[in-house]
Amino acid sequence: MKKQRQWLAVVLATLLLAGALSGCGGKEAETPPAESPAEAQEEAPAETPEETPAEEPEETEPAADEADAAPVEKKGVLMMATTTSTADTGLLDYLAPIFLEQTGWELQWNAVGTGEALKMGENGDVDIVLVHAKASEEEFVANGFGVERFQVMYNDFIVVGPAEPIAHTEDIEAAFKTIQEEQLTFVSRGDDSGTDKKEKGIWKKLELDQTQNPNYLESGQGMGATITMADEKGAYCLTDRGTWLKMKNDADVELQLEVICEGAADLLNQYGIIAVSPEKYPEVNNEAANTMIEWICSEEVQELIGNYGVEEYGQALFTPNANE
Repeated sequence: MKKQRQWLAVVLATLLLAGALSGCGGKEAETPPAESPAEAQEEAPAETPEETPAEEPEETEPAADEADAAPVEKKGVLMMATTTSTADTGLLDYLAPIFLEQTGWELQWNAVGTGEALKMGENGDVDIVLVHAKASEEEFVANGFGVERFQVMYNDFIVVGPAEPIAHTEDIEAAFKTIQEEQLTFVSRGDDSGTDKKEKGIWKKLELDQTQNPNYLESGQGMGATITMADEKGAYCLTDRGTWLKMKNDADVELQLEVICEGAADLLNQYGIIAVSPEKYPEVNNEAANTMIEWICSEEVQELIGNYGVEEYGQALFTPNANE
């Protein structure tokens, strides 16, 4: 009996141990419940194959735009000697930034009278000249200081002064004769500029000695300063139309002078551009000078010159004619 109880105890213990082991095995094999489709979508990465192509243009297009807008690399400086009218009218201030942007050359200039500008070229002090005295320009080239002359643009000379006693006229000779005969006040530039050369040429053609007029004065300055001096003295003076229009519109004090002579056939004011000879002066920047000549004579820039001043002053300050 005793042995039977012991046997039953062993069997019971064995069954209990097997159940415990079976329970532990069930827990190890247990897996978490499968995620629902909605949960799986929330945890999945946001990037999908369909989204990748849509993002690529946003990265590549700005890079292409930046490449197109990249400025031309700066190459150096082009030094120009020019007449005061190209500076006083603001034309060079307008063109220089465009020239730099399109070619990489920075334009710097000395604005003086044409005679002095050509002298700077003769001394090799500049790379190029832009002036307005054709006979002197042709002599400059003939003497070997310049390579070749190219015409660029023109405007015209006019006489400004008091409305009386000279009535408005197209006869430049009659106007000058009246000034001389009545000894009216006249302010000359007196600086060997293109305008000064033109004025002295008119007196010479008329065989008149203007210095015999006690009221004949010389400013020794540029066109803008000469106009200002004439206005202060109630005097007459010869000027290019471009500088006159800008002065008349932009002067701090309203000018009292009027145009009293214009339209004469021989008052054309032609501008020419010439590269200084690299054979005579090897150190000049001939590459930049040739670039400027090609650039300023191009149709695009000629159109810019033809439009300059129209909006502000009601008419162009210069008429382009490089391709005529």
